[in-house]
Amino acid sequence: MALNLAHQPGAAAAVTAAPAAPRSAVVAAASTVAPSATAPSSAPALQAQTVTVDPAPAQAAADSVKPDLAMVCQALVDGGKPEAEHADVAAEVKSKEGVPVFVMMPLDTVRKDGNSLNRRRAVEASLAALKSAGVEGIMVDVWWGIAEAEGPGQYNFNGYMELMEMARKNGLKVQAVMSFHQCGGNVGDSVTIPLPKWVLEEMDKDQDLAYTDRSGRRNYEYVSLGCDALPVLKGRTPIQCYADFMRAFRDHFATYMGNTIVEIQVGMGPAGELRYPSYPESNGTWCFPGIGEFQCYDRYMLSSLKAAAEAVGKPEWGNAGPSDSGSYKNWPEDTPFFRREGGWNTEYGQFFMSWYSQMLLEHGERILSAATGVFTASPGVKISVKVAGIHWHYGTRSHAAELTAGYYNTRHHDGYQPIARMLGRHGAVLNFTCVEMRDHEQPQDAQCRPEGLVQQVAAAAREAGIGLAGENALPRYDETAHDQVVATAAEKAEEDRMVAFTYLRMGPDLFQPDNWRRFAAFVKRMSGAGKRDMCREQVEREASGVAHATQPLVHEAAVALTN
Repeated sequence: MALNLAHQPGAAAAVTAAPAAPRSAVVAAASTVAPSATAPSSAPALQAQTVTVDPAPAQAAADSVKPDLAMVCQALVDGGKPEAEHADVAAEVKSKEGVPVFVMMPLDTVRKDGNSLNRRRAVEASLAALKSAGVEGIMVDVWWGIAEAEGPGQYNFNGYMELMEMARKNGLKVQAVMSFHQCGGNVGDSVTIPLPKWVLEEMDKDQDLAYTDRSGRRNYEYVSLGCDALPVLKGRTPIQCYADFMRAFRDHFATYMGNTIVEIQVGMGPAGELRYPSYPESNGTWCFPGIGEFQCYDRYMLSSLKAAAEAVGKPEWGNAGPSDSGSYKNWPEDTPFFRREGGWNTEYGQFFMSWYSQMLLEHGERILSAATGVFTASPGVKISVKVAGIHWHYGTRSHAAELTAGYYNTRHHDGYQPIARMLGRHGAVLNFTCVEMRDHEQPQDAQCRPEGLVQQVAAAAREAGIGLAGENALPRYDETAHDQVVATAAEKAEEDRMVAFTYLRMGPDLFQPDNWRRFAAFVKRMSGAGKRDMCREQVEREASGVAHATQPLVHEAAVALTN
């Protein structure tokens, strides 16, 4: 998740990272972790685990649905052009001239009991309006804390089934997020959805299952990756829990896979992102633009660090993380480790950052192995992974905020190429945030460089041969933000365009008349990228037509969402 809590004038040039430097330390495999009194008596070593899953049996396609209000509105807008049958997602995306736009659903779309939708009337009207504006589909969080709340292996997808059927009737595609994290404690979290109760019970028994900072503060947003391969959750490893959840989702929605559900975004950390919870907002722990803190002090992570230090002949490096890296709200120059010529660029700093980032990469590898095993038998479904857009202090040498999050990205070391290559081994799409941001909008004293960061990540995706998708980090309804997204995501050579863009977020503000008209124009511009005969005036005329045709739906949606 990228942040921008201030707007200040003044332009700043984007910074491009230098080529990666060779590592000076070898990162060893983690050793066996001594179990606690409540942990299993014989815990296996921390090592990569691949979960093999038998494919679900083929099922017949669902019956066609009757035209409804959304299709009527769509006919008013574009003459009711028939929708091509979905066959292959990658081929479909490449065949389009523009970039398909998806819209994020509210965080609490499904009730906490999992049985039905919240504000069903609002969802119905909203989906119809989105379809009429030319939106490709929606993104929805499938919360672990809702769908497996009752107990291990007890899944309840009823509310999500209601949403999938509603999306199909409206002709919308779905990006389903396997949200294995807590909702609450991050920017934009308007509701609280904790991890499943039975998971939290195990974390209470063994608090080292939670990420831990140098002060001993525990973070319950996500189970620590240090115990990925240990059977600490009622006899299953966290990776097995994630794999079982994804398998249950695939089987439950078998008739929707590939035709309605076209993407599975696999959650890998806090806010669903592949990172450590280094900048938690809860209880005022962190605030923008603080550098955050390393999250390597649970005993499972420390055991791995100890083994890695011994493997390179430096056992003294394995006792803890850097002692001089400051605290959450510090700036780089406040700390000996992150300052211009600080410890990050020493032999010890390179060793520690190699280990810390490698642990994150191996975590991603394990979950992606499980995900590809589950969804390989679902043609037309792509897998994606979200990477955080940490743009503050990007202009410094150490890139401190990225380092504490697990991205070993400095002036001398490219931290995004290894991530992109890891995704490439599994054919996954890299989903990146802060696409709407411009450098000069950010506080210059924090050396924020979102444009340079997006360029670096795009280069890493291109080098790895993987698709790049985007999101806006914060809600924006203005044309300035829309212009930036179109320029960054769509107005490129075909091979450099993003494969999709997901708009944050559906809510009453989106359906305010002026915002809705601008959004309709934005969707037209994204979908029409590459058409030489498409002018801004034509787009505005068509957007006004959409706004007029959908006015009853939009009004109903806005009122229902507000209430």
